[in-house]
Amino acid sequence: MYTLNELISNAMHSTTQGFVGVGLIFVYFCVIVGVAFYRIKKADHMHH
Repeated sequence: MYTLNELISNAMHSTTQGFVGVGLIFVYFCVIVGVAFYRIKKADHMHH
């Protein structure tokens, strides 16, 4: 959790472009994790 707080703190002291970049990277990461969980849940019924 410390890393996330440090990331946010550093982003607040960054330029506008840096702040937007960090925000977009974070949103992209959340989308990737969300899609991964969705695909895992969707494949629950599959038996190998």
